[in-house]
Amino acid sequence: MLPFSNNQILKSLVQTKVIPETEAEKIKEEIKKTKKNIIAYLVEENIVTEKMVYNSIADNLKIPFIDLKNQIINPEILFTIPEPIAQSHEVIAFAKNSEEISLATLDTEDIQIFEFLERKTGLKTKIHLTYPESFKAGLKQYHKGLKATFKDITGPKTKKTEAKDKNLKKLAEDLPVIRIVDSVLEYAMFENASDIHIEPSEGEIVVRYRIDGILKDVMTLPKTVQSGIVARIKVLSDLKLDEHRLPQDGRFKVKNKENEVSFRVSILPVMDGEKVVMRLLWESGKILSLEDLGLQKYALETVKRNIKKPHGMLLVVGPTGSGKTTTLYTILNILNQPGINISTIEDPIEYRMERINQSQVNSKIGFTFSNGLRALLRQDPDMIMVGEIRDSETADIAVNAALTGHLVLSTLHTNNAIGTLPRLMEMGVPSFLVSSTTNIIIAQRLVRKICPNCIQSYNLSEKEIEELNKKFNMAEILKTMVNINTIKSKNILKDILFYKGKGCKQCNNDGYKGRIGVYEILEITPEISKLITKKVSDAEILAAARNQKMITVIEDGFIKAKNGTTSIEEVIRVTKE
Repeated sequence: MLPFSNNQILKSLVQTKVIPETEAEKIKEEIKKTKKNIIAYLVEENIVTEKMVYNSIADNLKIPFIDLKNQIINPEILFTIPEPIAQSHEVIAFAKNSEEISLATLDTEDIQIFEFLERKTGLKTKIHLTYPESFKAGLKQYHKGLKATFKDITGPKTKKTEAKDKNLKKLAEDLPVIRIVDSVLEYAMFENASDIHIEPSEGEIVVRYRIDGILKDVMTLPKTVQSGIVARIKVLSDLKLDEHRLPQDGRFKVKNKENEVSFRVSILPVMDGEKVVMRLLWESGKILSLEDLGLQKYALETVKRNIKKPHGMLLVVGPTGSGKTTTLYTILNILNQPGINISTIEDPIEYRMERINQSQVNSKIGFTFSNGLRALLRQDPDMIMVGEIRDSETADIAVNAALTGHLVLSTLHTNNAIGTLPRLMEMGVPSFLVSSTTNIIIAQRLVRKICPNCIQSYNLSEKEIEELNKKFNMAEILKTMVNINTIKSKNILKDILFYKGKGCKQCNNDGYKGRIGVYEILEITPEISKLITKKVSDAEILAAARNQKMITVIEDGFIKAKNGTTSIEEVIRVTKE
């Protein structure tokens, strides 16, 4: 996608007297007919060169123009911007002084990246417009600089040289290795990645980020830097440099002016070396409100009502990566008052919260969830958060804590709210205790939000409707949407407008930016409690819950798809079981 409109380009060419206005009108008509890229058309027809187009736009915008083709950029300046950021945001640093840094870009409207660079460098940014061929020439200088430094840090490309442990500490301290690792970390933070995967293969190293729940390739590095990168991460995490056969786990922090990020490191031996996975935990991140999480009005009222109860269990369930911990922290933040003693037992501690006593599980020394929970109860807490109920012992202690006047918050790995009840019973908790101690069960998934900058509406095709009817009970879903006034009773599926993201620079052409939860909330009312005690089927409990206005995860997903928050494709992706 061009960062400039056809009209803007033609207007610039006319105002800078590169082409006459009469010719501009002819070009506009021709572009409408052929639907060609305007710059490609101008170049193909030998009307102007690509460089002339961008130079004219720069003149019209009254910003300087730069050609990087014959410029040699100082590596120290060039590497101010990590290569992945330079590529994805089409911006290169080429000069700087004590007050400002000069940037060459193809998109002068990408304010987000310019502000990021000002915060990072502490310098004002001076924006220059360049053109695609010039930009590619600038990018090539990254590879020249890295190739030269790779030779210095790796020496002869033999496995023996790489494997010598006595050289690992020296490798970890080499500036090029530090630069590579810093780039990997900086870019992950900038893109709000949740995980970094550094994966060795036979001939190269692939770096991938998990962004909004999806793994994406971001860069490929030469095999020769593998030892240096792994050694650098081990040094940062205080791990054993000479251990290559056993898994290792560690942690380190990165601080900048705005954020404090903790990186949880896992290193695993694989066939072609050691794979590194780093989880980003934003310790200074903003705690969300219940409204921010994406709860519908009725579900929101139900949760607010239940977190005010002085005792009982509040359980958040769903698969790994469904945002359960974020929901628990949000509730904890609401409950965190001066007159209340709150203690947690977690693995890991993902967010640090003032005035809350947070404990980290350490299975190596026998500090498990069950042992930790038992110890917490001797500390006279009013509320307890248990990171996860994994076994019958933890379940038993949690239930008894809820029974004896404590509010207990925890998570389980189940696919839906109803399925949590038999899961607890399988762990040995009697049905009468499940019914009398459980206040509310929140089941959830995370869906990607449609990028607001490139959102567009559409109607479902006959084939798409047929596929949806095969996957879901669409009659039931439409009935729920009518009941909560999302659609009118006369609407049929083919008439409903849904939404998707076209893809733009703001979302890296994904069509999505950010995530939000889809939920189902099971409140254990007296009626539901009686059914649990009687050990009736899940279907009977579900029917009773539906009578209490419970909306399922799938229905909540379709409501958010109708409202333009997410897409139907996302709902299908996260709810398939």
